[in-house]
Amino acid sequence: MTRSGRLLLAAASLSLSLAAADFVSEGNLWWEHIQFLADDKLEGRNTGSDGYITAARYVAGKFDAYGLKAAGTSGYEQPVKFETRTLVESGSAVSLIRDGKEESLQLTPPNADVQLNPRGEAASVTAPMVFVGYGMVIPEAKYNDLAGRDLKGKIAVYVNAPGPAVISGNLKSHYGSAVERWAAYKKAGAVGIATIMNPRVPGPDANGRAVGRGGAPAAPQPSVTLADADLRETTGQLVALGITRAGGEKFFAGSGHTFASILKAAAANEPLPTFPLAGTLSAKTAVTTGTMDSPNVIGILPGSDPKLKNEYVVFSAHLDHLGIGRPVNGDNLYNGAMDNASGVASVLEVARLFKESGVKPRRSIIFLAVTGEEKGELGSRYFAFHPTVPFDKIVADVNLDMFLPLYDLKVLEVQGLSESSLGDVIRSAAKNAGVEVQTDREPDQNRFIRSDQYSFIRRGVPSLSFKFGYEFGSPEEKIRTNWVKNIYHKPADDLNQPVDKTSAARFDRIIFDLLQRVGNKTARPKWNQESFFKRFAM
Repeated sequence: MTRSGRLLLAAASLSLSLAAADFVSEGNLWWEHIQFLADDKLEGRNTGSDGYITAARYVAGKFDAYGLKAAGTSGYEQPVKFETRTLVESGSAVSLIRDGKEESLQLTPPNADVQLNPRGEAASVTAPMVFVGYGMVIPEAKYNDLAGRDLKGKIAVYVNAPGPAVISGNLKSHYGSAVERWAAYKKAGAVGIATIMNPRVPGPDANGRAVGRGGAPAAPQPSVTLADADLRETTGQLVALGITRAGGEKFFAGSGHTFASILKAAAANEPLPTFPLAGTLSAKTAVTTGTMDSPNVIGILPGSDPKLKNEYVVFSAHLDHLGIGRPVNGDNLYNGAMDNASGVASVLEVARLFKESGVKPRRSIIFLAVTGEEKGELGSRYFAFHPTVPFDKIVADVNLDMFLPLYDLKVLEVQGLSESSLGDVIRSAAKNAGVEVQTDREPDQNRFIRSDQYSFIRRGVPSLSFKFGYEFGSPEEKIRTNWVKNIYHKPADDLNQPVDKTSAARFDRIIFDLLQRVGNKTARPKWNQESFFKRFAM
């Protein structure tokens, strides 16, 4: 049979596969994985916890049952070592010093002024502070918040917000990441950071607790870094802290600016001034240190083509969540059903579909459940630098992170849709299933750099990530908005929430189709010429 004949046969098989699919049964199978992974017994799958290890062994067992090959000498598990630093609040203190007077700041709820991050490398620091607005340096846009400001030996204070509306989303997403911001501050001589959280994110809760990403009360957990020192990206950061709404005005006193005015401008993505803050900050950080192990889980479906089987498409999702934290409405267990037991369940279901269909793409498929995403995409970063296959043979990453099957799948939001040739492939796969595609509805949320696909993107690998889409003003938009506000990174992300299991199964079939198409196409995926991310290509 000719190559074109094989491709036509594959396309016909994909269409027949969709027509024959029992989405109700497949949705129930998908949900069974979530029932295990998000059960209270796993206690939220915090990185390195007993619950996480139980989840990892469950995934490894399913990989084996679905006929995937172990990826290395350690079987399905890739060992990843971490170092931890836990703040000892009783031995820690932060104060502001002005005109010879020292004002102590509150570290603990209620009414905390600051959150002191234990990742700071110095036991004590006293340094001047400079407010650097959004704190971004974007050469391509000729934008530099540090211009004209002396940061040597000082602490950079910035608003962790999307930044000026006049700059494109991809530029802001990349340069607004914590890693890129710190790289610019370190180059300018800064010794630490103080972060003002995005004013569009809810402030302290009713008990005065500072909030974490997504508005959920920040769990009292240690700072976690990779034990591999070469992969750490905050070296030289002597002190790191977050400024709460309660403490903000104290930092801006005597500067000629108010905290309220800064928040108002940042909420509107308006330009921010930069200026020295009055006085100095003194921080004493007491920590306890430790180590832990928390594996990635990897299985491989070998390719069928002798010429392409040594190239790999990665299909990834993070297995960890937040564990046990501060209670919300009396519940302190962060189950992480949608974030991201749902994504791992889809990885498992697609592996099952490959086994039961007997389909073997020409390229090999790596099924990857990573650890430490909630700690800063650490497990995927480790894999990207210590892959179990030659890295230059990895051609694409398809990543799932809480794709949110909360309603009927009519349109699929594809992050990275316009960045590489993968965009055309997912358009075809979705069209085959009667589903439209759209770009990110909220580009200022920087989601394309906020999950594990970015570990691959930064090493030059074209990637995609997904959410169930919606039209502006639709009931679906309201459902998703309410979920992000009330459930994301909260204990309510559990097994009791309403989920559209049938639509999740339809989504899994689209990903099954996508992986076949990428795996069978002779040409490797490529970044589009105009893509910002093309710069990372090897």
